[in-house]
Amino acid sequence: MATRDASVAEECPFCQIADNQTDTEILLSDEELLCFRDITPGATHHFLVVPRRHIDYCTRLQEADIPLVERMVEMGWSVLKKTKVSNLDDVRMGFHVPPFSSVPHLHLHALAPASDMTFKSQLRYGPLSHWFITVDKVLSQLKTRGKVR
Repeated sequence: MATRDASVAEECPFCQIADNQTDTEILLSDEELLCFRDITPGATHHFLVVPRRHIDYCTRLQEADIPLVERMVEMGWSVLKKTKVSNLDDVRMGFHVPPFSSVPHLHLHALAPASDMTFKSQLRYGPLSHWFITVDKVLSQLKTRGKVR
């Protein structure tokens, strides 16, 4: 898995959040991951799950990173349940692929209710988006090819 050098990580907004250098409200966290609200939500509930360690985009993930992605998904489900999302069958989780990721730090989007997303949000996070890859697809690619494409 590709990581960046310390100087780049110091400039990364998600690394700054992980290092408590911002006033971002952390909703869930553990020694490896943290979760907070997206500042430009694409749905009523829109959370980001990020690793504390700076990792590049999802396209850099390897087969050995499957447990990390699975833990990110678990935290995404946990925050959705914690915030009492009423329909857990109406959720989208996934990653943006470069160059369409706004922050060059691996982050999982957890959005609900997916059926109520605006047209603009559907273009960005919906099933027809060319730059949003679902968790299921990421895990499938990692298991079959060893790398996300």
